[in-house]
Order: sequence, then structure tokens, then C-alpha cells
Amino acid sequence: MLKTSASIVFYFTLISGVMITISSNSWMGAWMGLEINLLSFIPILMNNNNIYTTEATLKYFLIQALASSTLLFLVIMNILLETMIFNHKILLMIMISSPLMLKTGMAPLHWWFPSVMEGLNWNNCLIMMTLQKIAPIILLSLLLNNTFMFSISLLSVMVGSIGGMNQLSIRKLMTYSSINHIGWMMSALMIGETLWIMYFLIYSILTTTLILITKFTNISFINQINLINNNMWIPKFIMFSSLLSLGGLPPFLGFLPKWIIIQNLITNNMNFQVTLMVLMSLITLFYYLRMCYSSFMILHSEPSWNMTMKTNLPLKYSSLLTITLTGLLFSPSIITLM
Repeated sequence: MLKTSASIVFYFTLISGVMITISSNSWMGAWMGLEINLLSFIPILMNNNNIYTTEATLKYFLIQALASSTLLFLVIMNILLETMIFNHKILLMIMISSPLMLKTGMAPLHWWFPSVMEGLNWNNCLIMMTLQKIAPIILLSLLLNNTFMFSISLLSVMVGSIGGMNQLSIRKLMTYSSINHIGWMMSALMIGETLWIMYFLIYSILTTTLILITKFTNISFINQINLINNNMWIPKFIMFSSLLSLGGLPPFLGFLPKWIIIQNLITNNMNFQVTLMVLMSLITLFYYLRMCYSSFMILHSEPSWNMTMKTNLPLKYSSLLTITLTGLLFSPSIITLM
């Protein structure tokens, strides 16, 4: 585990790597930012007292190193081929997008993401699902044409929805949810950068709320939700409202960005894509409801060995819950600003 002073330095360089990547005007500068970000995140992940965390850290390092070396090779090849008379642009851009998709954990290069997430603690899971997505997605937006980007976004939505159907671990459920939301983010990025920023901020708020409450209740699997004492209804209410909001249920804040994306896609006559994305979102909402359903019932059983927790809920959970529940009320002003 890192000391406090060392962790401050690594968190600072972690954020600096993201800023260098998104503000760079050359591929070499973007690659350097990605490497600074990676080398700062590895010490944060390390935990010598937990063998599963060490294994997840090693997996993450190997995957990211492979993606970084492939990206550097393709960038150098792009520079060399610019001097030749060769129609390579579209093919090479698709090739360069592959290591970026691998870094992001986007389908079909998502195979490493669930196993790495399963070995991390909740704080590092939050960084993996939010901050570590920014730089590769921004770089992908500079590369791809609409046809390829739409195919990748649809594939991510499908994999994220179907992959979470048979999962019992909350970490893996949130991993496949993240893959699903990446597909929606790519669709938002094609519509406009402002919509993507709004979607990413709302997704980050909802994910932060859910991870804070799971960390507070100390649960990791679906069947442990029933062990939360019924007297502790506020943590349960925050968890379930965040889950349903992530699924895009209309009364909650998570419905707002999906609503705007669906409206824009229908305006652009992309009816097939919209239909498929909505159907996949219903599947995502199904496995969120599966987690909440037993607690929603009026008559339900409660084990006598339920967990006991602190009764005072910190203020940060209540404030995030307020944003989640009341955020949709401000949707007319947000749509007007966009």
C-alpha cells in the first residue's frame, strides 16, 4: 500500500497523463501522456497483502503495455507511410484504433476487463471505470468515421448487456455495465462533444454513488444485498436508485443522456441502431432489477444474522443521492443549453 505523500504524487501524475493526452497536437505526445498515466496507475493498484490484487495489476500492466507498444508501432508506421503514395489512411486509422479500444476495454477487445476488475478494491474500480476511459475515447473520436464507430458502439452495447446476464459479482456487473455505457458514449461523441461530456459526468456521478455505497455496506455479491439490515433503508435506497438510474429508468437522472441520444439518432434516420440500443438497454435494466426485486417486495424474508453497520450515513452519499433523484428536473434547461 502507498503512503499518503506517494499516493498524492501518483494521483497527480495520473491526472496529468490524461491532460497531456487530450491536449496534445501530435501522436507522440498523446502516447507519452498514455504512458505517464499507465506508470502512475500501476503503483496505485499494487497491494502486496492481496494476491488477487497483485494478479489483477500484472494483467492490467501486460495488456496496457501491449496496447501502448502496438500504438507506438502503428503511429511510427503512419509517419513513414505519409511520404509514400499509398491509399492507406482509412485502414491505418482502424488499425490505430485497435490498441485504443484495448486500452478502454471496449468490445470486442474487452476480454481482460472483467478479470482485472474482479481483483481490485472499490477505489481502483472507480478509477478504472471513469478516469481511465477519458484519454482513449478522446483519441478514438479523432480517428474513426461514423460507420466504423457506430458498429463498435453497437457491439459494445450488445456485449455489455448480454455479458452481465449471468453474473453474480457486483464488480463484474459494473464492468459489463461500463462496457455498455461506453457504446452509448461513442454514440454521444458522434452527435457532439457537449453531449459526451454530459453523459460522462452523469455516468461518473452514478458510478461513484454506487461504489461508495457498496464500499460503505461492504458487499461484493448480489446475494449479500439481502444481508443488509432492513433498518438501514437509506443505503439500500441509494443503491437501488443508482442502479435503476444507471439502467436508464425514466424518473432518474440516467435516463436524460440516453433520451437525448435516442432523439438525435431518430432525427438522423438511424432507426435500426436506436431500436437495437434500446432493446439492449432493456436487458441491462433487467439484471439491475434482478438485484433490487427481492427488496422491492412488501413480503420478503430477512435472515436473522444480518450485517450491522454504522447508523450515520456520511453527507457525501446523501448529496449524491439528491443529484441522482432530482437531476431530471433540470433536463429542460440542460437541453436548452445544448
